[in-house]
Amino acid sequence: MEGIYLILVMIVTGGAIAFIGDKLGTKIGKKRLSILGLRPRHTSMIVTVVTGCLITGLSIGFMALISENVRTALFGMEELRQTMDLTLKELDEATENLSLAQSEFEKANDNLRESKEEIVALKSEQEGLREESKRLKEGNERLEATNSELSAQNETLSGTNATLEADNKKLGEFNVTLTADNEKLSSDNEKLSSDNSELEERNKRLRDGIIAIREGDITLRAGEVLASGIIRGGQTAEEISNDINALAEQATQILIQRFGGDEDNSVWMYQPELQRVIAEIESSGRDMVLRITAAGNLVRGEPVRSRLELYPNNLVFKKGEVILSKAYEISEENQPEIILRDFLTEINQIAVEKGSLADPLTGSVGSMDGTQLYEILDSLMTAKGEVLLTATARDETTSIGPLRLNIKLEQR
Repeated sequence: MEGIYLILVMIVTGGAIAFIGDKLGTKIGKKRLSILGLRPRHTSMIVTVVTGCLITGLSIGFMALISENVRTALFGMEELRQTMDLTLKELDEATENLSLAQSEFEKANDNLRESKEEIVALKSEQEGLREESKRLKEGNERLEATNSELSAQNETLSGTNATLEADNKKLGEFNVTLTADNEKLSSDNEKLSSDNSELEERNKRLRDGIIAIREGDITLRAGEVLASGIIRGGQTAEEISNDINALAEQATQILIQRFGGDEDNSVWMYQPELQRVIAEIESSGRDMVLRITAAGNLVRGEPVRSRLELYPNNLVFKKGEVILSKAYEISEENQPEIILRDFLTEINQIAVEKGSLADPLTGSVGSMDGTQLYEILDSLMTAKGEVLLTATARDETTSIGPLRLNIKLEQR
């Protein structure tokens, strides 16, 4: 629809200018007027050429004024191409990281499957050893019973004493052997129990590793502001680079304090993006707000990849300027908490629309002293009927903020 609108604008503009040029040329031709001492015929030709140039220039001017897409095509193609190249590179890095994570996940699954198979085999072997131990124990009990019977027979059968003594000796030796075998089996059983506990611990570690691969220990979320500051305009590229590096060092120190110094928490900046930001600040010649934000969700142990966001540092509110003044009717449906929440939300929207930079995660730009907040809420709770809330800026506020508020309540 926008393309049809632009075509109609070009047709109407070109026709109007052509009509005016034709009338002007006809008038000049009839009156045989001369420009810069030229002959009337040459003057008419100049009017025709100028008319054609105006058709083209004004058509392009109207298109650029009306359509943001035309302005982008004329003046912003190089920046758009650089943004697309950066996005494609980040996509390739994300794809490579995903492939590595999937490879690690498959490897962990293979290790887990092998561990489960070893556990099943060891459990089966353990059951067999338990059965064997049980049979040996029963045999030992039967041998002890036989030994007792032989001792009783030895008292009554003295004639066979030598034979029984020899048999008793053999049975005693056999009993010792069985006892030693039983002790060895008990030792093997204890070793198997220990191996089983170790395998269960390995299984737990593998399971925890798989969970870590799937979910990750996310320490930073995409878009979270690591540091922000004002880069002064009118500086050289080297001075601007030093200010940006100082801001990155500030972000690094914040991360070290937040997560400790055991890991590499230094902030990594994409160099083409850094050079683009330096050139943009240098060419603007004005103060700019620079935000260093997390380029994506970051898992503990990963390098901190950042994105540079640049905004003009404009004056948003003057000190004491009224931001919002609005009347509310207190009722059962419109409780004080709801009124104050809606009032602060509307202030937040106004500040963002006027150029205040909101927090990417929470969307908030303003802040109030806790004591003042409770005082306003208490006043709303004791008020009756209609009240007027007026919010003013406590200090002069620029785009970087924060917006500090003074709120006044009047009973109407």
